[in-house]
Amino acid sequence: MALSAAERAELMKDVPTLEEFWAAHIKTKQEWEQQFKQSREDWEQQFKKLNALFDRVDKQIDGLGSTVDRVDKQIGGLGSTVDRVDKQIGGLGNSIGGLVETLIAAKLWEKFQGTPYSRLKRAYRRMQVFDDTNIERTDIDILLSDSDLCMAVEVKREPDERDVDAHVKRMGLIRKYPPAETKGKTLVGAIAGGYVPGEVRDYAHSKGFYVLELSGETVVLAEPPAGFRPREW
Repeated sequence: MALSAAERAELMKDVPTLEEFWAAHIKTKQEWEQQFKQSREDWEQQFKKLNALFDRVDKQIDGLGSTVDRVDKQIGGLGSTVDRVDKQIGGLGNSIGGLVETLIAAKLWEKFQGTPYSRLKRAYRRMQVFDDTNIERTDIDILLSDSDLCMAVEVKREPDERDVDAHVKRMGLIRKYPPAETKGKTLVGAIAGGYVPGEVRDYAHSKGFYVLELSGETVVLAEPPAGFRPREW
C-alpha cells in the first residue's frame, strides 16, 4: 500500500539530509584525525623516553664494564699482595721456628740432670736419615748422644698431637735406618716447643716422650706423670 505524502514526511523527519550527513562525516573525520595526531604525539613521546632510558642503561652497562675491569685488576693486585704476604709469613714462620730450635738446642742436655739421660752431652742438629737406597726418609731436629744412648728431639713452635704421632713414626724410621751416631745405641725421644698445650704434653708423655718447653729465656723439662717410663726404640 502506497504511503501518503504525510506518512512519508513523518518517516523521513529523523533521517539526516545529505548536507547534515556530510557535515557529520567531516566532523567525525576531523575528530578521528585529531585523536590520531594526539595518539601519535603521545607514542612519539613515549618512544623518546624509552630511547633515553635505553641510552642511560647502555651507559650504565659500559660503566659497569669499566668497574668490573677495575675490580678485576684490583683483585689481581690483591692476589699478588696475598702471595707476597703468604711468602713473608712463611719466611717469618721459618725464622721463628729456627729461633725456637736454636734456643732449645743450647745446652739441652743440662735439662736432664737428675735423670738417666744427664750424660747426653753431644748434640747434633738437622741430622738427615737415609734409607738403603740413599733416599732421605726423615731428619732429626736435635740429636743428643752418648756412647750407648741417644735422644731424638722434635722441635715445633707449638706442637700438636699430630706432631707427636709423626715423631713416633720418625723414631721407627731412625731405628730402621740408623745414622752412624745412633747405631747400636738405645734410642729415646722428646718433643720440644716454644709453647706446648697441656693436652699435647699429656699426649706426648703417654707416647713415652719427654717434653720440653721454652719459659722466658730458658728451657724447662716438663714434669712427667707418676710412673712415667720413656719409650725405647
